[in-house]
Amino acid sequence: MPLYPEIEPYAHGMLDVGDHNRLYWETCGNPEGKPAVVLHGGPGSGCSPYFRRLFDPAAYRIVQLDQRGSGRSTPHASGYDTDMGVNTTAHVMADLELLRQHLGIERWLVWGVSWGSVLALRYAQTHPGSVSELVLTGVATGSNAEVELLTRGLGRIFPEAFERFLAGLPPAERDGNLAAAYNRLLESPDPAVRERAARAWTDWETATIPAPPRSVARFEDPEYRMGFARTVTHYWGNDHFLGEDNDEGVVLRDAHLLAGIPGTLVQGSLDFGNLLGIVWRLRQAWPGSELVTVHEAGHTTGAPGVAQALVAATDKYRK
Repeated sequence: MPLYPEIEPYAHGMLDVGDHNRLYWETCGNPEGKPAVVLHGGPGSGCSPYFRRLFDPAAYRIVQLDQRGSGRSTPHASGYDTDMGVNTTAHVMADLELLRQHLGIERWLVWGVSWGSVLALRYAQTHPGSVSELVLTGVATGSNAEVELLTRGLGRIFPEAFERFLAGLPPAERDGNLAAAYNRLLESPDPAVRERAARAWTDWETATIPAPPRSVARFEDPEYRMGFARTVTHYWGNDHFLGEDNDEGVVLRDAHLLAGIPGTLVQGSLDFGNLLGIVWRLRQAWPGSELVTVHEAGHTTGAPGVAQALVAATDKYRK
């Protein structure tokens, strides 16, 4: 099933959500169509024109936004004076509700990738009346066990890259939560310290998560690199702001709250998150969900088979 043609927004704007934050949003497709909101990954990567092509533009009113601190939203997380204390999961979910009301939408399909799937799941658990369906890929639940896997755990698979990753930290900071340790460097008043930390973090990201060239190239933009690294480590180093009992996963624990919300999970068989069985456990605990496994695909929406499965999922729910 092919991607839909490229389209441009018919409306866009900046929404004041408080805390001196303004969110960029855009809408594409059919203004009278079924509403669907796209939640990007990272945290901090920003929305992408590519995601528009996963929806039938004749059937959907496609809403995208740059979450706090990312993309065209202001202030950007790359700015040292940007207050990250008002960039949490609760803040971003409240932003979604403000945007939904601003656009006059009662319920919308929520589509999420990677961190966006964590956000989508928690949003559906806490705001079930706002969600008609979920379509998720690169599925994660934001547990501390996943953070440990994607940092120290993958060090066993990528030992050379991990040695460089650890070398970016002072010796006293190499135990415990590595994301939190890097976040402390990224909050340093010394810009040289912050830049070295951002480069080391994104080098680890590209070494462990295969991505298309255009995605890797974004890390050569100093503003993007800094904002991405600062936002990811801010969330990963603080339990994804899901609570102190998040070792095994608040989202997975509360999966029963998704009962009544249909959902499709599209997962590459080579996604490293599968090593913890997260997506399988989520499927078992979520009545009404389905799991589509794409063989020989990893943690990317552009892999052969993944995009087609995502289009099939949105086509399924468009009526």
